[in-house]
Amino acid sequence: MDKIRVSAISYLNSIPFVYGLENSPLQSEIELSLDIPSECAKKLLDNKVDIGLVPVAIIPQLKFSEIIGPYCIGANGPVESVCLFSQVPLNEIECIQLDFHSKTSVQLVQLLSKKYWNINPKFNFAKKGFENCLKDKQAGVIIGDRAYKYRHQFKYIYDLSEEWKKYTGLPFVFACWVANKPLSEQFIQSFIEALRNGMKKLDLSLYAKGMNFSTLINPKRYLKEVISYDFDSEKKQALALFLEEIS
Repeated sequence: MDKIRVSAISYLNSIPFVYGLENSPLQSEIELSLDIPSECAKKLLDNKVDIGLVPVAIIPQLKFSEIIGPYCIGANGPVESVCLFSQVPLNEIECIQLDFHSKTSVQLVQLLSKKYWNINPKFNFAKKGFENCLKDKQAGVIIGDRAYKYRHQFKYIYDLSEEWKKYTGLPFVFACWVANKPLSEQFIQSFIEALRNGMKKLDLSLYAKGMNFSTLINPKRYLKEVISYDFDSEKKQALALFLEEIS
């Protein structure tokens, strides 16, 4: 029997999910890889995996898509790890570098620029190392754990989840578990149970592999107080609105 191929985000915020999957009976039935968000998206779009914790912006590009489970990577207000960094205020920004790790965030910053901030900068898809080249009127979207590294290097930081909340009054959903083909109900239920067990053991998941986190991040606070995992009705409303806005 072929294993179900699964791609999860290789960031701190997915650790409870990964722990749950790696410590469940399902482990023998799946082939798990850890990837940056844009690579998770590419693998699902290219049918190299069957289910992925993917940036929600790619959902409309899939011929078949089914959101699996009651969890997501979201935030109800500031998310801290998805920000626009700039040395000048919004109305002076001339160019925004878009993080190559990202799919959803690059769509979100363009949406906010047009419909909320009322600015019209040039957008460039950035390459590795772009974070260290931002200066003058060139700003950049930086996502993930490494965003914390730059929080004290820029005069202006615009948290994209917080800005979305100001714009819509809703939380924001960055990533969901999405399948690109029908999966058996038995597998789906086992998968959800594995995620649920990981969430129940969130504290243990942080230290199970002896991972070393940047001193700039309080991992327990980040997972418990910043990231909002429940894919509830308000987040479903927010996701539907976001996909409508970028269509």
